[in-house]
Amino acid sequence: MAQVLEFKLPDLGEGLTGAEIVRWLVQVGDVVAVDQPVVEVETAKAMVDVPCPYAGVVTARFGEEGTELPVGAPLLTVAVGAPAPTDETEGSGNVLVGYGTSQAPARRRRVRPGESVPAVPVEPVSANGRATVQEVPEGPVPVISPLVRRLARENGLDLRELHGSGPDGLILRADVEYALRAAAARGRTAVPSAEPHTHPAPAPSAPVPPAPAPVRSSAPPSGIRVPLKGVRGAVADKLSRSRREIPDATCWVDADATELMRARTAMNGAGGPKISLLALLARICTAALARYPELNSTVDMEAREVVQLDHVHLGFAAQTERGLVVPVVRDAHARDAESLTAEFARLTEAARAGTLTPAELTGGTFTLNNYGVFGVDGSTPIINHPEAAMLGVGRIIPKPWVHEGELAVRQVVELSLTFDHRVCDGGTAGGFLRHVADCVEQPAVLLRTL
Repeated sequence: MAQVLEFKLPDLGEGLTGAEIVRWLVQVGDVVAVDQPVVEVETAKAMVDVPCPYAGVVTARFGEEGTELPVGAPLLTVAVGAPAPTDETEGSGNVLVGYGTSQAPARRRRVRPGESVPAVPVEPVSANGRATVQEVPEGPVPVISPLVRRLARENGLDLRELHGSGPDGLILRADVEYALRAAAARGRTAVPSAEPHTHPAPAPSAPVPPAPAPVRSSAPPSGIRVPLKGVRGAVADKLSRSRREIPDATCWVDADATELMRARTAMNGAGGPKISLLALLARICTAALARYPELNSTVDMEAREVVQLDHVHLGFAAQTERGLVVPVVRDAHARDAESLTAEFARLTEAARAGTLTPAELTGGTFTLNNYGVFGVDGSTPIINHPEAAMLGVGRIIPKPWVHEGELAVRQVVELSLTFDHRVCDGGTAGGFLRHVADCVEQPAVLLRTL
């Protein structure tokens, strides 16, 4: 006889207390294998797949897509011992988000293969407006990303009524936006217009009633309302706390980056893996922190102490479709430029795919913010609480510069340092920033720290 086991939302670690169901990957009646992902959830740190520790048949799901569940709440129940294509019946224990499974997910199969799936005729809408009526079965809808699914959900749009313009009917963001615009246009044209011939017009001598006085409404203003939750909500909370607690100050300096760019070109021309500019800036940053360790610290206000940290876990700002995230390069001070390049590339790709684990998004001690990629020169960023400082790097562009006593066109960059004034004064902050600028202008200065 099959035993029904309950799988609860696991402890996600790093202080996370809950998650939002983004997409169910299984349905009631599906056969699942050990460690097969069964639901995609969004925490305040990342978008992750939750693997099921049991093998069997899904008998119940708890929570619709868009529902927020606390840690420990039931996710689904599985009948263990029911007919399944695998002999595995015991749990693996791999229920923590971020811990992977070495097995490929089992192919989804219904317990009752003879059952027909009901279908309903709908009027799909596509980006080109040429869609025709078709049968759409129940079940998961092919969507290019969870962001598109969320956009549809928050605007009350049924994805089953859309016909995707992507490959194999994949629903793209453009399809959802087109459908929302079409729905808005239909709403405007549905407003009944005045019919002058329905009711007789008043006599010419009839007095015209005065216009009613404007009435003040207490209703909230209209417009698009975007919930502050998930990653966006976590960022909002952290930035608000930083502004409340940290008395920050910013200093900046222009630097001639011509020699740094030439050094990078020479490195990449010598063969081997290419070195990124961000990796060189990170190497300069860790060298400066070794000289000015006050900036690699945090403030413990309860103990009224400044805690200088032994390791540099370097965060870097990465812009994704889900918003700004700050992945962390562990032990950046112990890595060379090649290792830093590889780790930056790995974390950036994971950030764009939404697969960063909570551990990869927390524990930073200092942040490097390359806002030059947005085409801007300077910024006064908000410190990533509970860190004590952030180095900002603007775009590197040709500018007139006095070089060796003569006016020349050089590659110039603006550097800025935003720091917690509780951990140091302007002299320390200025010394750190000046050392960074010296290394940018003369990369050979780094040889002292190698």
